Amino acid sequence: MEREIDLNQISDGKRYTANDMVKAGCGDCVDCSLCCREMGKSIILDPYDIFNLEKGMEISFEKLLEKQIELNVVDGIIQPNLKMQGAAKSCGFLSMQGRCSIHDFRPGFCRMFPLGRVYGENDFRYFLQIHECPYPNKTKIKVKKWLGIPDLLEYEAYIRKWHYFFKDMQKIVKETQSDIIIKNLNMYLLNQFYVKPYDTIRQGGKAADFYGQFYERFQEAEIIARTYK
Repeated sequence: MEREIDLNQISDGKRYTANDMVKAGCGDCVDCSLCCREMGKSIILDPYDIFNLEKGMEISFEKLLEKQIELNVVDGIIQPNLKMQGAAKSCGFLSMQGRCSIHDFRPGFCRMFPLGRVYGENDFRYFLQIHECPYPNKTKIKVKKWLGIPDLLEYEAYIRKWHYFFKDMQKIVKETQSDIIIKNLNMYLLNQFYVKPYDTIRQGGKAADFYGQFYERFQEAEIIARTYK
């Protein structure tokens, strides 16, 4: 999601890499689940998130849409996001005890919070959102440990690819005056990266690789996208 914000007003003014220490540690969020409530449509899911949810829950994208996620247009492109539910407007994966039921395979936005990403020059850095998490007496923790993502370098390379590809798609949608092109492009991207099932288990019962599947889809999508430029 593109946001026009002054980072100096919402951050500590620093930019972090995965190997930097940041004051984000919150004691395993004991007795606190505020970041899992009233988040609106802001927890946007990327293909890696969907792969992990399908794998961790042994469920299809269509089944997720029945309850836990929903589709919305973000900057001209259809994307899935976590769905807030009930009177408390809480995440559908939040337990009655206020704990995340998918913590081991939670989405990237959830892993980062209260960190965010700022992009530029085909790269990105992390920043700390100082007003978002009220948990007191936070401790310093290395960014990569806070994220807890296996093969982080490969993940970050994927995030760069996905972000800048998506910016190109948003530019196409913004500049075209054809509703047919906008609809066709949206339906293609939605099916290519979300609806079409990912292989989550290889033959022999081993865990399947996300990145190989993503880049196969990505290469095809780049070719298709050129026809819209």
